[in-house]
Amino acid sequence: MMRTTNTRPLVVPVLIGLFAIGTVASLIAVITLTFPGSFLDLAWRVNPHAREGFSRIGAWSVALMSVVFVACLLTAIGLWRRLEWGYWLALVMLIVNLIGDAINVIAGNERRAIVGIPIVLILLLYLLRRNTRDYFRRSN
Repeated sequence: MMRTTNTRPLVVPVLIGLFAIGTVASLIAVITLTFPGSFLDLAWRVNPHAREGFSRIGAWSVALMSVVFVACLLTAIGLWRRLEWGYWLALVMLIVNLIGDAINVIAGNERRAIVGIPIVLILLLYLLRRNTRDYFRRSN
């Protein structure tokens, strides 16, 4: 017997918001990397080191950020529409983020990434709770 719940867990709107912000931020990155010199270049003031890193990658940075854009967009939509694949995509995205933060901290590339580690761990714990999993399960 599959249990489902109609009560939206608190973490779900938080994640929808985070992935929506990720969607907008990655789209801005794609646009500014594709068309440098626009007024959107002001966004790089938030993280100038990222701009330097992307310039080292070259044209691949546009492809990478396009993938991030699509992944964030699909995750936000999947979570919003209460789809099970949205739940699994959110888990994958958070785990990839956690691995990236850990690598950046260990390698010394971005020490501020240490702040993201406990945040992602808390979000993962909430996602893995039974009532959150059940919220995304569909009864047949």
